[in-house]
Amino acid sequence: MIDPLFWLGLSLLLVATSLTAVLVAAIPALQELARAARSAEKLFDTLSRELPPTLEAIRVTGLEITDLTDDVSEGVKSANQVVKQVDQSLDNARIQAQNLQVGTRSIFVGAKAAWRNFTRQKPTRRTSDRLPSNEKPPLTLREREVLKQENRRSKAEVYRVNDGYNDAASWETNFDDED
Repeated sequence: MIDPLFWLGLSLLLVATSLTAVLVAAIPALQELARAARSAEKLFDTLSRELPPTLEAIRVTGLEITDLTDDVSEGVKSANQVVKQVDQSLDNARIQAQNLQVGTRSIFVGAKAAWRNFTRQKPTRRTSDRLPSNEKPPLTLREREVLKQENRRSKAEVYRVNDGYNDAASWETNFDDED
């Protein structure tokens, strides 16, 4: 029983049997692994064909969204300006309506005054004691000089308007005169 060759042969037989069993069990697993590798290869091929255009489409969509966002913000700004213009127009219309109301009142008051003036009794014309300017006799040189003197005022008369101030000044001069 101690024959080493027997044990060596038996162990080689057992190793060969176990390797055969492992290979028989591994063959379906390796076939599935080969099928999975082919599927992965097809997936990678499909991704390499489809992914760049999809990524490009996503990039373009992002740019279009940015453009639309800009357009919407410009539209909001434009709408804001339109609202401001409408508000200013309403303010101007309100001011013009107030001015029209004042103008209409003024017209009615003017028309009422004109109607009163038109319908009132006319006073009888009084005769003038004066001669018309073309019928007046011309003035002599002496009469003209007298009229000029009457129309002129002396400096004392001109400055006498502020008598309060002049009274104080005259009080000082009167006080000096009494000494």
